[in-house]
Amino acid sequence: MNWLQNGAGFVVTLAQEKKVEASFFMKLVEQSIWIGIGACALLGLFCGYLLFRRIKQKSFPGTEAEQAFLNDVGECLDRNDFDGALALCDTPELWNRALPQLATLAVQQRDRSIVKIRQLLMERFERDIMTGLDRLNSWVATAIKTAPQLGLLGTVLGMINAFAKIAGASNSGVEPKELAADISFALWTTAAGMAISIPLIVINSAAQNKINSLQESVDEGLGPLLEDLAAARQRDGAST
Repeated sequence: MNWLQNGAGFVVTLAQEKKVEASFFMKLVEQSIWIGIGACALLGLFCGYLLFRRIKQKSFPGTEAEQAFLNDVGECLDRNDFDGALALCDTPELWNRALPQLATLAVQQRDRSIVKIRQLLMERFERDIMTGLDRLNSWVATAIKTAPQLGLLGTVLGMINAFAKIAGASNSGVEPKELAADISFALWTTAAGMAISIPLIVINSAAQNKINSLQESVDEGLGPLLEDLAAARQRDGAST
């Protein structure tokens, strides 16, 4: 009988140890979910901040400032002053703006045909400017998708813990506060994931609208710029 009692005691002890290990593992997973949700929030907000900052750097503060720049460049090209146009684009306040960068490239490549210059400018715009903006915006979109998924994972784990405690305490009962803790975790993670994704959706949409506005502004600005460049090339060729 003693060996039966000892064996039963060993089984009970082993089961308790396994229960402690499982409980510790679930706590670790729960903490990891909270860390992941917080990381999604930080990632989305940080990338959104960088995105708006870079769009501001690449854009003119308004249509009047952009038109004034195009007029100044056009006046230089009317005089066939290509060096003056390059010097105008190479000023500190215009270094980071998309249109002056493309205007510099257009003047430098003026020996090519206008069709090839336009193609080169659009390729450079897509590669050097749009790619970086789209990459940042994609990270915001990743945070939008990941945060609710982590919240859903927390919901599933919380309900699993709650039902496991109910199933394991069918004879002795279960403390309501233990079930409340698991259900509260399940609901809070879902709410946290949604609370993070909703403002990030607004940030993502607003950033995409600004990216589209930047692209439209560059497309509209390149038209008169290339027209002035083509006219300057014809005058330069006629004079030589």
